[in-house]
Amino acid sequence: MTHRQVIIVGGGPAGLAAALRLKEKGIRDILILEREKMPGGILRQCIHDGFGLTRFGESLSGPEYAQRFIDMVEKEGIECITDCTVLDITPDKVVTAAGRECGLLQIRADAILLTMGCRERTRGALATPGTRPAGVYTAGVAQNYINLQNIMVGHEAVILGSGDIGLIMARRLTLEGAHVKGVYEVQSYPNGLARNIRQCLDDYNIPLYLKHTVVEIKGRERLTGVTVAECDEHFAPIPGTEQEIPCDTLILSVGLIPENELSLAAGVELDPRTRGAYVDENCQTGVPGIFAAGNVLHVHDLVDFVSLEAEALADRAAEYLTEGSLPACGLKVIAGRDIGHVIPQRISGTRDFTLSLRVSHPLADVSVVVRQNGREVLRRRMRKLLPAEMLQLPMKAVNLSDDADMEVSVE
Repeated sequence: MTHRQVIIVGGGPAGLAAALRLKEKGIRDILILEREKMPGGILRQCIHDGFGLTRFGESLSGPEYAQRFIDMVEKEGIECITDCTVLDITPDKVVTAAGRECGLLQIRADAILLTMGCRERTRGALATPGTRPAGVYTAGVAQNYINLQNIMVGHEAVILGSGDIGLIMARRLTLEGAHVKGVYEVQSYPNGLARNIRQCLDDYNIPLYLKHTVVEIKGRERLTGVTVAECDEHFAPIPGTEQEIPCDTLILSVGLIPENELSLAAGVELDPRTRGAYVDENCQTGVPGIFAAGNVLHVHDLVDFVSLEAEALADRAAEYLTEGSLPACGLKVIAGRDIGHVIPQRISGTRDFTLSLRVSHPLADVSVVVRQNGREVLRRRMRKLLPAEMLQLPMKAVNLSDDADMEVSVE
């Protein structure tokens, strides 16, 4: 068994950004483990632009954004082992990994950074009735086929779910000559960013049907069509509203799930709201020395926010490595009225931090209020709040109390 100061699990935008910041902070012994053949994560297949506006001040494509970090990591001499899958992480920070070139590795670390990203929810999770023909893809898989492998997935498409990747794929399929018959969303509001609704659907005359879902999939060897129906407020199909839509492709964009199997093996407790780890203001999980950031912690809107969160994590991880510990965070952050989730879930009340949250449903002309023991710490007036858009609030230690839990709510 070998020893490393820091092991970063995942070489996507979070892992690369964290590695660079650790090097800036004077941490030299860093190892990135990436299961794909190249670092960069999901960015490699996201060839559309819009990345980097916050982090670099310019609009980049996904591969361009990733390459900037890859070049900087290589320049700094940070070791990255690709085509290497992490099999297990123990609570005492022993990482077991395997790969064709590296063989079987077992490494003990002083600190572990979890930056594994997220995965897509599949048809199996939806339990959609019908046959199992070819032509049913998650949006990310279809994106991979078209953008990286030059394989066209179909010509007559229906998209279920209005997540950002699904909206982007509606535009991508149209540009490649396919006909997208519509985007069907079970909620009464879209789940993608407003700019993607405009740029990917409105600009290409692709219809969006809210409160609709697919209730049956048809076809044997190849998909021949789907049945869609309107839904009530409980998301149940309304009898008599069924409509048959001929198509050869069904794209699923029905949510992302943080990739936390390794986190569970390490003894990390997960938040059922985010499906990521419970973390404190330092991005440290309940297991000392194990940190989490990026989409493995909670799903982000923009990759810029992933990188910035990972850099903040690296600052705290460097402090942990040099000081041996971090201040105790014994105060809870509670998601109150109309709040879907909050990050972090624990704070000390003595340090600045960024509060990230999402609302549970669309709201207009409301205030986000943060209180401790009834005392108002922050109030932010908002014209519009959507579950698809993450809100980030800087919290200053000078305004906080170190002896009362924090509650976040909407008024």
